Amino acid sequence: MLAERLQVACISTGNILREEVRRKTALGAAARRHMDKGELVPDDVMVGIVEDRLKQADCTSGFILDGFPRTVPQAEALDRVLTALGRHVDAVVNISVPSEELIKRLSGRRTCRDCDALYHIIFDPPTNAGICNKCNGELYQRDDDHEDIIVSRLDVYVRATAPLLAYYRRRNLLAEVDGTGGREDILGRILQTIDHVEAQAR
Repeated sequence: MLAERLQVACISTGNILREEVRRKTALGAAARRHMDKGELVPDDVMVGIVEDRLKQADCTSGFILDGFPRTVPQAEALDRVLTALGRHVDAVVNISVPSEELIKRLSGRRTCRDCDALYHIIFDPPTNAGICNKCNGELYQRDDDHEDIIVSRLDVYVRATAPLLAYYRRRNLLAEVDGTGGREDILGRILQTIDHVEAQAR
């Protein structure tokens, strides 16, 4: 929704990795060993993926990175990549949601095996249970959306990603956004906060 509103590319490292897993590539096999345990994929792998993606034509007018960086070393590597490309980070959005709410959201998520469309058994269920509205593909629960893996992912977040907030806060790039409520409400808060951060940076 944000990418559409800003008319920029949306780069989801999670989607890229899942596509590699689906295609059974060497990268996919290496990534899956970490993803299935709720662990972060090694920095060198992630940085290489992002660098290749940022060089594509649709990123020329801007981009949103979704799920990257997740650690301070990744952020430092991103700075180096962007500097080499003559680009920079405009704003970093941290969407804050209570852990209980995250577990409910993620454990209820279902993905189409054929077209990767997303549904939620509570908030956005398909018309027919277990079947994609778009292509009639089978819906499944990703391994990393099982509750025990989600709890592990949240623990990894606290240990590895929380220091990232301090990194961007020191650079006056961090925008804190309340991630509870409806999608349109959250989108509005993000847009408002991005405008504020960019105004401060000017």
